[in-house]
Amino acid sequence: MRSFNIQTQSEGLYDITQRVKKTLAENGVQEGICTVYCPHTTAAITINENADPDVVTDLLIGLEKAFPDRADFRHAEGNSAAHVKASCVGASETLIVSQGRLLLGAWQGIYFCEFDGPRQRTFHVKLIAG
Repeated sequence: MRSFNIQTQSEGLYDITQRVKKTLAENGVQEGICTVYCPHTTAAITINENADPDVVTDLLIGLEKAFPDRADFRHAEGNSAAHVKASCVGASETLIVSQGRLLLGAWQGIYFCEFDGPRQRTFHVKLIAG
């Protein structure tokens, strides 16, 4: 397993694809599974388009519209919307490794999703050969 630190500046999606690919290349797994995991309750991991930066912007707009901050949230820290977004997006993604490469689509990238920044965050990459 390899762990990474990431400093987020604000709410946003941070492309971590190259870090995950580098971990795979260094490990030498040819066939297996790669899991990318986020151990934070106000952040998440997702896979989506990485060719057009407007997609990331649109995802954030959509999440804000679907899960706005609400006056009736009770969590004292004031970041309940971030918790809801993180739960709905999810803490991890699992990818197939084939012939030493991640099976990502032509336009797909792996993103660390920050819903409560700025923060110093961590994510983990676990490779299982098989």
